[in-house]
Amino acid sequence: MYSSKISGVGHYVPENVVTNDDLSKVMETNDAWIQERTGIKERRHIKEGDGNNTSVMGAKASKMAMQRAGVTPQDIDLIIFATLSPDMYFPGGGVQLQELLQMNTVPALDVRNQCSGFVYSLSVADQFIKTGMYKNVLVVGSENHSGGLDFTSRGRSVSVIFGDGAGAVVVSRNHRETGGILSTHLHSEGKHKDELALQGPSTGHWVPELLANNPQEDIPYFPYMNGPFVFKHAVVRFSEVIQEGLLANNINSEDIDMLIPHQANLRISQFIQKKMQLPDSKVFNNIQKYGNTTAASIPIALSEAWEQGKIKEGDLVVLAAFGSGFTWGSAIIRW
Repeated sequence: MYSSKISGVGHYVPENVVTNDDLSKVMETNDAWIQERTGIKERRHIKEGDGNNTSVMGAKASKMAMQRAGVTPQDIDLIIFATLSPDMYFPGGGVQLQELLQMNTVPALDVRNQCSGFVYSLSVADQFIKTGMYKNVLVVGSENHSGGLDFTSRGRSVSVIFGDGAGAVVVSRNHRETGGILSTHLHSEGKHKDELALQGPSTGHWVPELLANNPQEDIPYFPYMNGPFVFKHAVVRFSEVIQEGLLANNINSEDIDMLIPHQANLRISQFIQKKMQLPDSKVFNNIQKYGNTTAASIPIALSEAWEQGKIKEGDLVVLAAFGSGFTWGSAIIRW
């Protein structure tokens, strides 16, 4: 039985910065309202003509992660691509990434667990490494939210939250006797699936039906979120799944060197931080700059924290996510 480790991290965000004031020019909102409720000051959006899409951003983040891991595309044995915003309905982003990186004919797996997508993908990569089937797995989270949001006052409660970007890690066989990914913990509760969802277009709500049967003021092919309901469940599940990981490894919250929560809402992160009695130096947040980038949020934050020297060898790093599904999960890592 082998163990796995994260051997390289990388991220990419578009250059186009969209501030809260920018959004206030196209919808009824303002900077104070957005910051008070979410903590977000700005986010990045793909700009027409900049050459980016979900797969391209994933490739850019992947190149950085592979370089830092000291591997080439030909060293990768498996791609795991997490996104809710693929460039096409099918095939998924994984095979597009394989082509963009000019890889060997390695398998490509797509994961559709939204905000929990990266933690779920990391767990899958960890199992493939542990069984000895693969040595290097590329795990990518990439999102193009701006291509599918309602930038009118009707959609402001959702559209102000989300941004575009990608993050990636290389998960490799750990040759040390200790450390690496210690454990992962995954959950779901499908009875709340409609509280945070995009119900169409889909095979149940296809385009002709949507256009024929729904007035423009009630378009179901934009995301819907019951914000207070999601917040209430998120703070509970975040705490539970982090504690589950700590208990599984016989460690306490004071042993954590860096907690990187999914960047859903700064108020959720602050609630968890206070509950776990962690100082600011042990929690990394970048939602202020990027908004919620769903499957990309944890790997972007992980890459930035590592770049800034806030994660060092031997540190205990905890990742946790909660999102649509509802799904949630955590990963406990000895860096």
